[in-house]
Amino acid sequence: MADKNSPQKNKNIAAQLTARIDRLPVMVLPLSVVLSLAFGYFIALYDVIDVGIAFSATSLKYTGLTSTEASIVVSLGLFGYIPGALLLGYLGDRIGRKPMLMTTAMLTAIGSLGNAFSSNFVEFSIFRFITGMGIGGDLILVPTYLVEMVPAKNRAKYFNLVYIAGWAGLGLGPFMASYIDVANPAIGWRVIFLVGATLAFIVFAIRGHASETVRMLALKGKIDEAEKVVKDMEEKAMKKTGLTTLPEPIVYTFEHKKVDPFYVFKNPKYRVRVIAVMLSIFFFYFGEYPYLTEFLLWTSTVPSLSSLSNQITLYYGDAGIATFIGAILLRTVIDKIRRPILTTISYFVGMVLGVAIAVIGATSANLTMMLTGFVLANLIGVGWSNQLNYLNGTENVPTYARATSFAFSDGVAHLGAAISTAIILSIIPVLGAVTTWIGFQIPMVIMGIILIFVLPNTIGKSLEEINEATAGV
Repeated sequence: MADKNSPQKNKNIAAQLTARIDRLPVMVLPLSVVLSLAFGYFIALYDVIDVGIAFSATSLKYTGLTSTEASIVVSLGLFGYIPGALLLGYLGDRIGRKPMLMTTAMLTAIGSLGNAFSSNFVEFSIFRFITGMGIGGDLILVPTYLVEMVPAKNRAKYFNLVYIAGWAGLGLGPFMASYIDVANPAIGWRVIFLVGATLAFIVFAIRGHASETVRMLALKGKIDEAEKVVKDMEEKAMKKTGLTTLPEPIVYTFEHKKVDPFYVFKNPKYRVRVIAVMLSIFFFYFGEYPYLTEFLLWTSTVPSLSSLSNQITLYYGDAGIATFIGAILLRTVIDKIRRPILTTISYFVGMVLGVAIAVIGATSANLTMMLTGFVLANLIGVGWSNQLNYLNGTENVPTYARATSFAFSDGVAHLGAAISTAIILSIIPVLGAVTTWIGFQIPMVIMGIILIFVLPNTIGKSLEEINEATAGV
């Protein structure tokens, strides 16, 4: 039923509703919603790295693909991220977060199931692209949903809490998948894809029970529905904490204007923020994805490692647990140090140093050194950087364009992943392994430093204070 309040009154009430969420002392999202978001990310992150294991030297010959075809399939999945992010992100702003979150889960399920039963290059390519679309949309909509539905105070810690479960996809996923692959290479790669498909179908069912975000309901003028959600959250917060009253909400006043999500690019402040975030993620993906998806393929071409492929695959999978641990460690600093500063640190320490150590270890056949590099890259580079990128992309834009803006940043940024994974194996013989692998990591550090000067401090602040109330529509 449509709300009967006047448009201006609805706008005032909408500001009060979002302020009432921000003053809550604890996160009160239903456990089922938290799990559906977390497992959605588990699937996405599990898939990102486990496709590298499915196409490793251990099992590649059983897929029917050549190493060149496998590299193209990986790239097609990354290219699928771009239309998935842009289209589903835009529809997330126009239609709602919830229906698009269900769509992303279904696309991921269909694509992963199709890959599990693929038998030739064309089938692998089609279903990998579909999977990429689903994951691309999920990577946009999950963080968008989270930042809109948790309190301003300790927002990043609540955000991190959900991501710890999701990050298990990059930690426990490769650990499990590497042993599945080595145990039975002929069918292990199919099982790896089937695990992702099964989880995606479960996530689809659970997300059907989630509510739309209060900020989206308010933006659409569905005040009565938003009021019910907020009231329920307040009651749960008081019950959870034992409080009889809640702090007074701090309501920020700002201009309201009904505009298309792409209107955000007409505001110079948002335009600079979005482009800077996009470039930082672009160069992060440019360096990270070859490490996640091509490193094992590359080691299979190193003569001194030809007899060690199984051991390297297991080491690579074992080191994945460090990603999960890294996500937990990030909780200690994520709400104490500005996001752009942490982003730059994670880029340099995790990706530049971690990958450098791993590559030098591989070229010298020093497996202990290579494992050390894997652990550092996963612990800080992968475990921290991705989450910080998502916060940078969703906290610094207004509600009406949050999903679209981040879709642009993350979607276009995946071109960096698609380009780098397609070219790195052909560049290594020309420039050398160490120069190439380290060179692919350096640009992200430069962009991290730029972010420090471009993005505002978001710690403990309302999304409206960061954006609409200070930067406008």
